[in-house]
Amino acid sequence: MKNTLRKYHRLIATLFCLPLLFTAVTGCFVAIADTWLHQEDLAGFLVTVHTLQIFKLDAIVPVLNGLGLIGLVATGVSMTGLFAKRRQPKRMEERP
Repeated sequence: MKNTLRKYHRLIATLFCLPLLFTAVTGCFVAIADTWLHQEDLAGFLVTVHTLQIFKLDAIVPVLNGLGLIGLVATGVSMTGLFAKRRQPKRMEERP
């Protein structure tokens, strides 16, 4: 089971690493340009790049990023074994 989850986790991570990295980096640049540099024009341009409005993909990319993150979290948490049933240790009386 864990090998299957690792396979899916690796596949999802490979597919979504660049879009998620792009979203994170441009989001940081938007915050830096707006709050630290006080460049509203640059921040406005970076927001259009961050949301991919510049490529007319602003409707689909956030949904794909969200689905990718949900998939990574679900497979990652499943691999940790946090929700696995724990076995009860055998009592001394029951051992042969």
